[in-house]
Amino acid sequence: QVRLVESGGGLVQAGGSLRLSCAASGSIFSINTMGWYRRAPGKQRELVVVITSSGSTNYADSVKGRFAISRDNAKKTVYLQMNSLKPEDTAVYYCRVESTRLAYWGQGTQVTVSS
Repeated sequence: QVRLVESGGGLVQAGGSLRLSCAASGSIFSINTMGWYRRAPGKQRELVVVITSSGSTNYADSVKGRFAISRDNAKKTVYLQMNSLKPEDTAVYYCRVESTRLAYWGQGTQVTVSS
């Protein structure tokens, strides 16, 4: 069974920073794309950023220049460094990990940015 454990969410003032982590465990091999999505109150889940196994990234326009994704393949972990946070970044953040066969989602971590 594959499990994704997220951490690092919380409450921060506008302009502040947070770092999210998502560690995969269990029977997951050959991880391909890893990424972060978010769902703001009253909105649909949206892409924040993804990173491929080769290191290519795709950021949502709203976070370009402020957020940075990275991954540690040996630890099966993906990170999201979030800087210059804005109130509109408030959401539940979910990590997603794709293997060659399936995709897995984390349970979500709340990020709240106060103005």
